[in-house]
Amino acid sequence: MDRTSGQPSVEHIISVHGGAYDRALARIIDHTLLRPDGSVAEIERLCREAAAFGFASVCVNPSHVIRCFSLLGGSGVTICTVIGFPLGATSSQAKRAEAQQALSDGARELDMVINVGMLKSGIEEYVEADIVCVTSVAKSAGALTKVIIETGLLTDDEKVRACILAARGGAEFVKTCTGFGVGRATTGDVALMRRTVGSAMGVKASGGVRSREDALAMVASGANRIGASASVKIVTGGSTAEVKGTS
Repeated sequence: MDRTSGQPSVEHIISVHGGAYDRALARIIDHTLLRPDGSVAEIERLCREAAAFGFASVCVNPSHVIRCFSLLGGSGVTICTVIGFPLGATSSQAKRAEAQQALSDGARELDMVINVGMLKSGIEEYVEADIVCVTSVAKSAGALTKVIIETGLLTDDEKVRACILAARGGAEFVKTCTGFGVGRATTGDVALMRRTVGSAMGVKASGGVRSREDALAMVASGANRIGASASVKIVTGGSTAEVKGTS
């Protein structure tokens, strides 16, 4: 136990799981806590786990970016945050401002939600411009943008169009779901997204990925990043009870 924070130490986190975990899988997982009631103590634990297991990033709400940056600076764990989350229906100007603040606070990956209503209305020029509002400021800071297309709300044709618009808008990744809408990540959607973007972009599977088997199935279907709150369970094979309070 770290006596200054009252949180489990890195060594403790590893030892309670027997020291064995899938390091390669950990390196492609965004360790996520986006619940609106997530506490500061839970965010601190998330960061300790991310450092201990070597997750690709922590993915948190914007108000926690500064805290995560202070805890993880120099650790090799990237700070990821969400923009226009979870509905994607805020204005493009608001998304730009939110992205600028997040980058200033230390985020280097931005998971933005597409404007689903505009996409479904066929107003593609708006959707692309909305994406550019975020990718342009991200690129200026050397940061990556992942575009959440919210697959549960889209037809297959709309999923393809969303991926194409994300690519045209300069995003580095397309991502399945927020986890707060209908549906969840599926291997079929991941495969469709991968076929659409080819090798030029990353594909992130997020929403309902709860086990090692889930994660490996997504990877086999074409995902090269996983978003999960059950990350420790995924890489260790532990039970949900072992990591209660993380997500």
